Amino acid sequence: MAGGSSPRQKMINLMYLVFIAMLALNMSKEVLSAFGLLDKKIEEANTATTERNQAFMANLAQKAIDAPEQYAAVKENGSKVAQISAELDAYIQSLKTAAKADLEDTSDYEVMDKPDHFNNLFFTGENYKPEGQEFIDKMNEYRTKMMAVLPAESFPNVRKAIEQNFSTSQVEDRDGKKREWLNYNYEGFPLIASLTKLTQIQADIKTTESEVLQKMLAGQQASALSMNNYNTFMDVPKSAFYPGEVFNGAILLGRTDASTVPQREDLKLDGRKLEKGKDYDIEGGRIVLKVSAGSPGDHKIEGFLYYGEGGKEIEVPVNTGFATISKPNSAVIAADKMNVVYQGVVNPMTISIPGIPDNKVTASGAGLSKVSGSKYNMTPGQGRTVTITASGTLPDGQRVSSNSEFRVKGIPRPTGTIRGEDGDGGVVRMQRQGLEKSSVGAVLPDFDFDLKLNVTGFSFKVSGQPTVKVNGARLNGQATSALKRAKRGETVQIFDITANISGNSGYKLKKISPVFIELTN
Repeated sequence: MAGGSSPRQKMINLMYLVFIAMLALNMSKEVLSAFGLLDKKIEEANTATTERNQAFMANLAQKAIDAPEQYAAVKENGSKVAQISAELDAYIQSLKTAAKADLEDTSDYEVMDKPDHFNNLFFTGENYKPEGQEFIDKMNEYRTKMMAVLPAESFPNVRKAIEQNFSTSQVEDRDGKKREWLNYNYEGFPLIASLTKLTQIQADIKTTESEVLQKMLAGQQASALSMNNYNTFMDVPKSAFYPGEVFNGAILLGRTDASTVPQREDLKLDGRKLEKGKDYDIEGGRIVLKVSAGSPGDHKIEGFLYYGEGGKEIEVPVNTGFATISKPNSAVIAADKMNVVYQGVVNPMTISIPGIPDNKVTASGAGLSKVSGSKYNMTPGQGRTVTITASGTLPDGQRVSSNSEFRVKGIPRPTGTIRGEDGDGGVVRMQRQGLEKSSVGAVLPDFDFDLKLNVTGFSFKVSGQPTVKVNGARLNGQATSALKRAKRGETVQIFDITANISGNSGYKLKKISPVFIELTN
């Protein structure tokens, strides 16, 4: 009987044996006083634990303010645990208060030898009163809610203790018989014994709350300090080195994680204050700059990052920089599409000289115009080639210039289409009615530019019928009449297709390939 799976159960079983002995000895007054003193000691310990838990939550709330990315989630879960614990603790306290309501002196434990109060409150014959069932429901509700908040992989031992300490399952008595939990613990016991048991439940609640809160915080701190959150960095006395110099950089270990972010920043680039959202963002605990590299030379980034700790701001100095390269010996000119430029379209190009700002670079060539920065447009005229010249002046006054030649090509020959198809093997198979409603089009297969071609006319031929000239992109009445005289399986032709480029109707396209349609009905 004195065995059990947990220290709490062992204590309860031992108490049960003592109570049986008390009944046999006509309730020793000294034993009642002993349990009263035990109840008092547990209550005093509960008060101390409550104060520790409240102080812990206050400290956690401050951490959530100082570093919300790290501790906000812990604070939220901790508040849930505290709320669940407070609900059951308040209910248990209400049972104890009601039980002592008629006592003149709550410290006179020797008069608390009757079982009447809880017998009358919880039981009616072999059944439970609503108050008895409510007690069981409250215990079960606490256990269920706590299990929902505590992940099994993070709190295996705590979950096991909750299952044991707040179980309402049947209990095996000393005779090996199964008894209901409420009857086993509260039926027929002296009042002081039942009060002591209720106080012990409160102790279990507060101890569990304390253990859970500490493990939550320890888990977050262990995660934040994990080596997985560290990267290596290079610390160098200057941002650029010349050939032959000794590189004296140092490799450092630094922590970067999404939950470690400053409360505010005060950063400057070459004396200019940087603005969050405009000049930099915070991503994964890192200050990600998005400023212009500026003119060639060294650029300094200075200031402070401010982190919260204990309700105070801790400033971390920033003193770093970067170099913008200079002294190039040639220009870099690249066509964004290919190594040729096409007539009839606007060819986007990028022209720059490393080490020289874009506003100090000039470029010239037949048909070349500047858009902004290093972006240019080329609209070539006649001729097989076009030469582009880029030049700029280095900070030391040296002039840099470079030429690049591009081939000039015309737009390839378009392909005629009907309802967007150019035919498999040159022939499109379709019904007569579909042809009457379909539009004639023209496309540039595999061309690097997405050009829209507008068909303005074409010729339509049915075998044995005169050729019909059509204006627009659909069959006219005369063409439709000729189509009706065509036989099933016969191939009709659409040729001499004329079209222009949308937005550049002045460019003359090459002859558009014809379309052949095999009638399927």
